[in-house]
Amino acid sequence: MISRPRTAAWRHRRQALLVGGSAAPRRRAGCEAIIAAAATLAAAAAALLCWPAPSGAVTTAALSASFHPYRLGGRSTLQFGFELRAESGQIPPPLTEVELRYPADIGVYNSELGLASCTAGALESGGPGACPADSVMGYGVVHTGVRLGSTTVDESSLITVFRAPYEGRHLALLFFAEGREPVLTDVIFPGLLLPAPEPFGGRVSIGVPLVETLPGAPYVSVLRLHATLGPENVTYFKRAGGITFAFQPRGIELPRRCPRAGFPFAASFTFSGGTRALAHTTVQCREGQAEGGAERGRGRAGPGRSRAGRARSPAGRGRSR
Repeated sequence: MISRPRTAAWRHRRQALLVGGSAAPRRRAGCEAIIAAAATLAAAAAALLCWPAPSGAVTTAALSASFHPYRLGGRSTLQFGFELRAESGQIPPPLTEVELRYPADIGVYNSELGLASCTAGALESGGPGACPADSVMGYGVVHTGVRLGSTTVDESSLITVFRAPYEGRHLALLFFAEGREPVLTDVIFPGLLLPAPEPFGGRVSIGVPLVETLPGAPYVSVLRLHATLGPENVTYFKRAGGITFAFQPRGIELPRRCPRAGFPFAASFTFSGGTRALAHTTVQCREGQAEGGAERGRGRAGPGRSRAGRARSPAGRGRSR
């Protein structure tokens, strides 16, 4: 798990994407962002003397999942997300681990996703541009917050999901979170696809590093995340006959028949201090939608219905594998 300030070269590449126009406006925009970040952190630093004591507020989690497109017997992109909430207007404790369990009979391993792989070293030295295009497996955004005195400072970070080299016989992932404001910081953390008991087909175990802000300040807390795993917005390249072709990889294969109770998903969230929260959701489906179509009139088929779970104390832990 790596947390690092962004290198000058990668920061310049990112500003070129975020700010249009000539080099001079980009430099001005960068200076304004730095000034704004410094002002925010300076104001937050003044609140360090009145730091709130940790509370025993219960953390709840909500999980969402969908297939896009939803087509039984076809290929799809898995869209998933979660939201973490604490009681009494507080923010959740820092997240240290996420385990997402996905349904049986969906073809995660036999998709074309991750034809190449990327390493943490490549991401550390050069950012996503240092990885092969064919190693990208999905994208997302994570929203985080930190409580500084009576003020909550929010940040959103873009996420790119990469295929990593196998660990033993297990497919491995790398998540690159690109902090934009108020602090330009990149965070790299690993994921691993592991077995899971029925009715699930497997689980993605993700280790989340503790990210510092100011000296003596709390670690950053994850508030919500939305991500994709599949070909949506992903482009690969292959060369044939001296010509380079762009193509979209085949996605996650859905079974031809719908499970009687739908496609189940579950997630467990472990926080610093050892507390946990659980959440479940189901992507409802009907056999009559074998050729695809919207469900429940939402325009995007297969939305998950979420059941939120409360955080458990360490004494109440009973992690099933």
